[in-house]
Amino acid sequence: MRPTPGKPEDFVLNGTAEPKLPQSDRVRPYASIAVLGAGAWGSALATVARRAGREVRLWGRDAAVIDDINTNNRNEAYLPGIALAPGIRATSDLAEALDGAEAVLLVTPSRTVRQLCAAIAPLIGPGVPVAVCAKGIEEGTGYLMGHIAAEVLGRRPVGVISGPTFADETARGHLTAATVAFNFTYPDRLSPLESAAARLAVSMSTDSFRTYISDDLVGVEVGGAVKNVIAIACGMMTGAGFAENTRAALITRGMDEMKRLAEALGGQRETVTGLSGAGDLTLTCSSESSRNMSLGVQLGAGIPRAQCFDGKPVVVEGEFNAVTVTDLARRVRVSMPICEAVREVLHHGGDLNATFRKLWSSPIQSEPRAMDILLDHPSSWAPLPAQEIKP
Repeated sequence: MRPTPGKPEDFVLNGTAEPKLPQSDRVRPYASIAVLGAGAWGSALATVARRAGREVRLWGRDAAVIDDINTNNRNEAYLPGIALAPGIRATSDLAEALDGAEAVLLVTPSRTVRQLCAAIAPLIGPGVPVAVCAKGIEEGTGYLMGHIAAEVLGRRPVGVISGPTFADETARGHLTAATVAFNFTYPDRLSPLESAAARLAVSMSTDSFRTYISDDLVGVEVGGAVKNVIAIACGMMTGAGFAENTRAALITRGMDEMKRLAEALGGQRETVTGLSGAGDLTLTCSSESSRNMSLGVQLGAGIPRAQCFDGKPVVVEGEFNAVTVTDLARRVRVSMPICEAVREVLHHGGDLNATFRKLWSSPIQSEPRAMDILLDHPSSWAPLPAQEIKP
């Protein structure tokens, strides 16, 4: 007989008091999930939810994509050569997609989140949780995606799904892990198995897609937004001819920038060392499958922005995030020199070589921060002739 949660027998003493692990079959998964956004990631998440046994409706705007999914069980426009899970119902009618949905995933570009939230607000019930699967910071307000959704949707549970995930690998069933994060209310603390985070995590779990639960919405979202910018920096240096030392330094110091911003906004530094921070950062900065990394590589190789991606109008979230992340960091007085360097090159005409030379000759700091040491870099002691950084 299983003990009732909250009773003394739920705890064991093995040197320290540790709660027994909850039984997943005691969590009620959502029966029906609406996925809004029929691009690569939306289609991949719809496939995950369907494989997990959920009823899935997938909304998109492109009639050809909708027809391809319904007729051929594929989305060749965004996931070529990959069979989606059988039984996904695609539609271009937003009301139809949301009808009867017990949970909603928003999987559209970050700049569309506010508009889409306003559109769905009258179409979903007050208790229906909404998980935003876009990563970024809103221009002007400085709001993370979850904050936008919470403002527009009112008292509905709002969270995010984030982590080191490429859409094609996820859709193919490669082993993947992601974090499901919602702010926990007081009732959620008392009955965590009834929380939106726990129920959605179970609803999206399969043999190949593993979920973790977090109550640090800010920390998870900051990791997702900042990693895009750091990936562009890594790409720039790779394209310029540098290799592993440089990328390792940018990833490590970039994660420190993530931690500082997350902490300043009320998030936890520990969260940034998890899937949505270190995990996503490592993946995005290590593969040209990432649009952010790919853009950086092309720019580092000297290809003009207009000619990147063969001149196609490819949306790169980090390009936009370079401005919104640094605007927010300046607002809360957090130093983010790598992100500032990317912004300088992308949006202010900064010379890539000179900008990163300046970054590498910035004042010498201490690790750990508690040492509180800051020394002038020798290059600032006397005027030196400008030198091109060469790998």
